[in-house]
Amino acid sequence: MIDLAITADHIRTTLHGYLDEHPEEKLAFAPILDLLDDGADLASRKEFRGHATAGAILARPDGRILHIHHLALDNWLLPGGHLEAQDDTLLEAALRELTEETGIPVEAVSAAEDRPVHIDVHSIPANDAKGEPAHQHIDFRFFFRTTATVHQLQAEEVDDAAWRDAEALADERLRRRVAAAIR
Repeated sequence: MIDLAITADHIRTTLHGYLDEHPEEKLAFAPILDLLDDGADLASRKEFRGHATAGAILARPDGRILHIHHLALDNWLLPGGHLEAQDDTLLEAALRELTEETGIPVEAVSAAEDRPVHIDVHSIPANDAKGEPAHQHIDFRFFFRTTATVHQLQAEEVDDAAWRDAEALADERLRRRVAAAIR
């Protein structure tokens, strides 16, 4: 078993910081806090009641947002993914996933803040090839800026990338927050 540097305390602290800024979401995230209180290791992708993932919202100076086409889910998504042993924070995990999936160098990206701009809980379908039942991702999404372009896509997971207007984001709350962060 791989020990992850991201701890339950870090996840809890990040979630509480987010909820302090967005108290209207406390009720929605109560089940996640309950999982943490029950000792669930939300950093482990083997926690199928729900586990943390880290996502990146990358904006260019013109306000367009990077989307990637994810092969396994056959869907356009924001860059992101599972936590890994070398990640010390959720922010670092989001940046690592962004650079892995797009080839954009770390030095060409800057984080707008050290806390997530959005947290999304969404269902992931079962994957028999990986022996994974359907489960929940608790996606901590961080806002980044860049002037760089996509370099080399991570061919195992991503087959296309596109810069889209922020209005293309399906989640209304995320769309409002991204629009505010761009201003």
